[in-house]
Amino acid sequence: MPVCFPDLVGVAFFRLHESPEEEPHILLECDSSVLDAIQKHLKLYKIRRKVNIVPCLDLSLWAVIPGEQAGDIAGSLSQCADQALVLTPDPRTEVMGWRLVTKKGANLTEVIPGSRIGSIQDYHRHRYKQGIPEGVKDLPPGVALPLESNLAFMNGVSFTKGCYVGQELTARTHHMGVIRKRLVPVQFSVPLPQESIPEGAEILTESGKSAGKFRAGGDELGIALLRLANINEPLCLKVAGDKVKLTASIPEWWPKTASK
Repeated sequence: MPVCFPDLVGVAFFRLHESPEEEPHILLECDSSVLDAIQKHLKLYKIRRKVNIVPCLDLSLWAVIPGEQAGDIAGSLSQCADQALVLTPDPRTEVMGWRLVTKKGANLTEVIPGSRIGSIQDYHRHRYKQGIPEGVKDLPPGVALPLESNLAFMNGVSFTKGCYVGQELTARTHHMGVIRKRLVPVQFSVPLPQESIPEGAEILTESGKSAGKFRAGGDELGIALLRLANINEPLCLKVAGDKVKLTASIPEWWPKTASK
């Protein structure tokens, strides 16, 4: 039974098309908290092209995650595709299932019969458990680097085309193969209150040395930017004067050579 996580909070779309009358050729998914900034950025680079860039306030985005007894979920989903505006495998990794775009107010049990509606909290727990960053909170602009954030593992970086800001540094780091820190899933020994950990809080080794920084999370799960050399060590985070133990792990969906 696939689980559909509802109209993902904090996500928005842009339509990119040449005239208001025609169907859009491109739908761009983005963090809704930076909707205006992204629209301004896109318009800056369209120059004189007759391209309309319009927010899609009439669309909803769903994440469809197969259950443990999924069977031929791909086959069953493909039969429902004609009832969805977009139904496509999540391009980041297989463990994130499918991305589904519908009109606002669509009945998901009609689009995907036999599915179960999950909560947005369960969606975030699933992606944090898999170490999947999403949005500006997990990937702060001007702070997060593409390769340290594992974007190359998630089809987020091209090494065959350019140009883009930071391309030389990104390509050089990739081809030299020296990436000492990566964004990894972490689990705390006890659940922590929401927003109780300040952004960028330092994670320490048993000897008190810095191992990296906490990025985002909720309850006992989260993601942190850690030095690969310290991932298998006992780690802790200071919260309100107390030390909270945590463990880091390498996601199974990573390439096998990534942790070396």
